[in-house]
Amino acid sequence: MTQNVYEGLFIFDSDLYAKEPDTVSGQVTRIIEQFGGEVLLSRLWDERKLAYPIKGHRRGTYWLAYLKIDSLKVKELTRQFQLSESVIRFLFLHVDPRLVETLVEHARTGHLHAGEQQVDQIIEEEIPPTSSFLEEDVEDSNDTN
Repeated sequence: MTQNVYEGLFIFDSDLYAKEPDTVSGQVTRIIEQFGGEVLLSRLWDERKLAYPIKGHRRGTYWLAYLKIDSLKVKELTRQFQLSESVIRFLFLHVDPRLVETLVEHARTGHLHAGEQQVDQIIEEEIPPTSSFLEEDVEDSNDTN
């Protein structure tokens, strides 16, 4: 078994969440634990208007969770959240092991501490620049000669 850490972002039906917040949010932990996972952090993120309607909903309650689970169980976990009536959309992202502590701490407190440089360094290593846009290119494109 390979345990990995994932970031899960869930969008709940805002009406259901408003009526039963503990029941709706508690299902995240229950389902994860049902499949042998461990919840590192689970919290309300925001409630907002959706950019476009999802399953007829115009508003959603965003819930953020960090979880540790066997990578082979993610497919089953995904299926279970697809069947949930209160979850209108969700996404799981694998978290680089070097970033777990920093991301969970940031989600818990809203602040990055010593790990901020580490995150920046890893992002720079992992994500190559997408273009080589230079200021002189702008000047040349504005030239009307």
